[in-house]
Amino acid sequence: MTSGSLYGALIGSVLAFNVADFLGRRRELILSALMYLVGAIITGLAPNFAILIIGRFISGTGIGLAMHAAPMYIAETSPSKIRGQMISLKEFFIVLGMVFGYSIGSLLVEVVAGWRYIYAANTAIASVMGVGMWWLPSSPRWLLLCAIQRKGNMAELKEQAISCLHRLRGAVIGEKASEEVDEILEELSFLGESEEASIGEIFQGKCLKALIIGAGLVLFQQITGQPSVLYYAPSIFQSAGFSAAADATRVSILLGLLKLLMTGAAVLVVDRLGRRPLLLGGVFGIVISLFLLGSYYLFLGNVPAVAVVALLLYVGSYQLSFGPIGWLMISEVFPLRLRGRGLSIAVLVNFGANALVTFAFSPLKELLGAGILFFIFGLVAILSLVFIFFIVPETKGLTLEEIEARCL
Repeated sequence: MTSGSLYGALIGSVLAFNVADFLGRRRELILSALMYLVGAIITGLAPNFAILIIGRFISGTGIGLAMHAAPMYIAETSPSKIRGQMISLKEFFIVLGMVFGYSIGSLLVEVVAGWRYIYAANTAIASVMGVGMWWLPSSPRWLLLCAIQRKGNMAELKEQAISCLHRLRGAVIGEKASEEVDEILEELSFLGESEEASIGEIFQGKCLKALIIGAGLVLFQQITGQPSVLYYAPSIFQSAGFSAAADATRVSILLGLLKLLMTGAAVLVVDRLGRRPLLLGGVFGIVISLFLLGSYYLFLGNVPAVAVVALLLYVGSYQLSFGPIGWLMISEVFPLRLRGRGLSIAVLVNFGANALVTFAFSPLKELLGAGILFFIFGLVAILSLVFIFFIVPETKGLTLEEIEARCL
């Protein structure tokens, strides 16, 4: 039941690899909203368990497409000065949605078949997403990529890109829209984006470097134990005295509110402090929290406060660093003509690593014990600190084209 959407997300990531540059960012998000809508209807009305899983799988496919297209669309339409804030806001609203879901769950936890209402509530949200994306314009950079690769009339696509910029930025952009379009076209020509990318190019040169940065970040995002720590949250809070089902749902809301608060803090400072300080500081907090959790399960079992503090520290540190910044970086580092495919590989790595950690956790816990396992996650987190320090560049304040020219 839980992993049905995860399998769907893996398939959505594979689909995105093939359709991203053909559909464009906007139409991919509309398709994602349609998947959410169909999945929610099937899940809410499912007459048996098999149909329920099919609904979850379809919703998961929408997740894979949305998590691929949304950061690209936001990155390609935002001014460079606030791009970090705008992409981090995506994570903020994901967490807000989680809190909303927890809240509905807490209201319906004692209601017979209450889960049907929870899933049915997604239909309204998916409809808002679909209509909203239908109303929004295409990504100007995607239009200009089509123009420079001769996939349409250059003059018409330039005019469309200028029109899209006017709609996205409002009257304030004025005549600067045509200047910005000319600058982007000039930089794309200089960077050699005029030829359509082959699959082999993803694993060569600057795209390989971008893939190492992007896929490395989302891999460490998962293998530092994120699914497993949250898996242990109910038992940690039970040891602290929260035992009933209603208590567990209320605790979930509190955890969600903490995630929301810390993500909001990241949104406010990401374009002032930069990406690297948030990543390094947040992951350092993750290291401490994982070693505290390991110590609790091995040596400090009679002090549940240690586990609660470690859990809250982990959640807060993750939402300051890997949560928003991982998705921000993968939307920024790939060259434009390879962004669709490169980002789909990074998203596939993210969901694949999530599945691996989720399914490997129980047998590893049985084999090694929870304490040793959290210490291993702590060592992996130290490796991720080294990776961030030596490999991940600072992209604050740079245009997407400048990132490609200077950081890759």
